[in-house]
Order: sequence, then structure tokens, then C-alpha cells
Amino acid sequence: MPRTKASPSGRLKSLFFLTLVALVPMGAAAQALPAASATPVRTDFSPQAREIERLAENVLAQSRIPGMAMAIVQDGKVVSMRGYGVVDSRNPLPVGNDTVFRVASLSKSFAGTLSAMLVSEGAMSWDTPINNQLVTFTLRDLQGAQKVTVRDVLSHRVGLGYNTYDRDLEADQPYPVLAERLAQAPMACTPGDCYAYQNIAFSLVGDLVFAATGDFYAHQVEKRLFHPLGMYGATFGRDGLEASASWARPHVRSGGKWLPVRPKETYYRIPPAAGVNASVHDMAQWLIAQMGHRPDVLPPEILNEIQTPQVATPGEIRGNSWRRERLQSAYYGLGWRIYDYAGHTLVYHAGAVQGYRALIAFLPDRDIGLVILWNSESNMPAGLMPTALDRALGLPAREWLAPEPVQAPRRRRR
Repeated sequence: MPRTKASPSGRLKSLFFLTLVALVPMGAAAQALPAASATPVRTDFSPQAREIERLAENVLAQSRIPGMAMAIVQDGKVVSMRGYGVVDSRNPLPVGNDTVFRVASLSKSFAGTLSAMLVSEGAMSWDTPINNQLVTFTLRDLQGAQKVTVRDVLSHRVGLGYNTYDRDLEADQPYPVLAERLAQAPMACTPGDCYAYQNIAFSLVGDLVFAATGDFYAHQVEKRLFHPLGMYGATFGRDGLEASASWARPHVRSGGKWLPVRPKETYYRIPPAAGVNASVHDMAQWLIAQMGHRPDVLPPEILNEIQTPQVATPGEIRGNSWRRERLQSAYYGLGWRIYDYAGHTLVYHAGAVQGYRALIAFLPDRDIGLVILWNSESNMPAGLMPTALDRALGLPAREWLAPEPVQAPRRRRR
């Protein structure tokens, strides 16, 4: 699904479309095309941003969640950035713009971006088999394992079943053991032929970064992305989170209340898939860069590569109400999801670990994006995203913020 116009970074719609046609059948590509606009709409979103802020206040009051932070950006500038609620229900210090949250699977876009930078430098290759560098890597499908590429790893096309060994990671088994056990994992398809979301296999990219640079993955992200983009509160790992001057404690529901718990270590053990901590200020800088306004750090060719669809993910169209009503097609790129949202390209990802939720999204043809972080497992704040997108696109108002029944914690991480 291509963009409806060239973004501010100078990415060409024609290049995007040609890439898509090469990746999916012609009929699917044609169906995925959003309606293009010769004169993209550019209106000041500030008044709508104030409205979204008021709705966020209502969400906090109605759902009684502990804390949340949200930023909205347009044309490379922050038009709204606020903290809501408290970092800890038992020690009610306010959430601020520099309060750090776990961002869970939003971490995957950092892995895709760093990989694209290394590919552009010739240190890595998208389509060279990874066992050229990870010589011990193998799968049950021995021939297929010899063809798995970095592109396959970052687009979840390794051929394994969904979320392979996530439960073992949650049971405190170490990543190196689980990565080695991929050799015995059941196969869902020939590598490269199907999509199935991964965390363990996705994190092989960290090993590839070390093989390519001789440096640890987290340090490469810090040096090449966090620091140049001014993401000075962003860190990796539980120690990094707990050392932050202000950080949001995770909360789980118990006895009808949200109670704080200590952050779990498990998903921190796979930094490329779920290891990043960041404040809403940090993630606003990430949004601005991903939307093309920091070409000094992320040039257009890097963004084009990671935000181009690689594989169809039709299951994403099902689920909650905004997905069913607004999404017309869905794909995965390289650390990003790419949706057709009511005829407009939406670049998106969500994340979930115990006690935290996060989402990030932007509309290239409106040059508007938002990020929302919160320290509980409530579903309600997620409705702020489609509400804001509908305002940006002038779509009829829908009630995306209705309270939802409390659900048991999900074991699968998005």
C-alpha cells in the first residue's frame, strides 16, 4: 500500500508503488492503492490537538488508569505534548514530558532503522543469507534456513509459527538458549513464504549487528539514533528504566484496582524486539525523524526502505472496531506496520508488556502523527489514536473511546 504523496523527506510515490508491485500480486497491489490527492490537505491541527487533549483527560478519569503521556506532531513540529495522571498509584508523582515508559514492540522500528543504516553503509545486506554471519543459525527446514535474510527477519518471514518461544521467554529462559532452540521449532511455511509475528527470531538482528560492527546492538542504537535525535531520556533494559529521574511504574489490575509492580525483566532480554525505554518527548523526536524531518540522521532512502510493505498481514484488519471499519489493507515493512486507513497510508506500531502499553502512528499525506504511552493494561487509551486520525482526515466522528471489558492479560506481544 503506497503513500498518497511524497512525504517531506522527498520519498517518491512512484518508487513506493513499484516496490509494492514487486512484492505482492498485481491485483492485491491495485486494491491496496489509496486514493491519491493532487493537492494534499494542509491545515493547522492545533485546534483538534486541544480537543484530543481534553479527550485524553476524560479517558484518564473514566478508565481510572494511573498515568499516560501523549504527543502529536505536524510538519516536523510538536503541536501537543502532555503527561496525564501519575507515575505510581501509591506514590502519586505526576507524569511529565520526560517521564520514561517501556515502549515494548515500538522498539522494532529502531531495529529496522539501524539495519537500514548499516545496509546503506555496506556493513550488512538485506538479501544475503544470515548464516553467512551467524554460522550456527539453522531451522528444521535446513535448506530454507540457508536462505533466511535480514529482510525476512525484520518482516517476520522466517517461516516459524506465531510468537515462537515467547512463553518460554516469559518463563525466564534466556535468549541465547531460545535462539539456539529455533533449530527444533515447528515450521509454519518455507522461510520467506509467509508472515508470522516473532520476538525471539526478530532479535537475531541484534546478533547480526554485533557481527557486522563488533559492537553491541544497544550501543549502536544509542550512538546512531538516540543521541543524534536528542532522545536523551531513552535507554535499554530495566536498569536503564529504574535509573531514570522520572519513570512510570507498571500497573496490573488486582481487586478492581491498578496496582504497581516491578518491571519484568524477560522482554528486556531481547533488545531489538522490546528493549527500549523512552519518554513521550523522546518518542516525539522519533516520530519527527520517521516522518522525514531529520534527513541529517535518517535520509529519505532509509525511510523508504523500512516503511515499504514487505508482506501482507490481513489478520490485522480484524479485531477491534476501528480496525474493522477503517482498515482496507495491512502489511508489515521492516519494523513498521503499514495500513490503508480509510484510503490513506498509515505507518503504525503498537506494543504491550506487563503493565505497559504503547502505540505510534503517522499519516504521511497529512504529515501528522502521534504517540501514546501508558503504564497499565487498559485498552481504552488506544481509542485516542483513531479518534485523532479521523479528525485529521475529516472523517465522520465515531465512538472509539467507549470503555471495553477488562480482559485477561495477553501472552502474545504485538
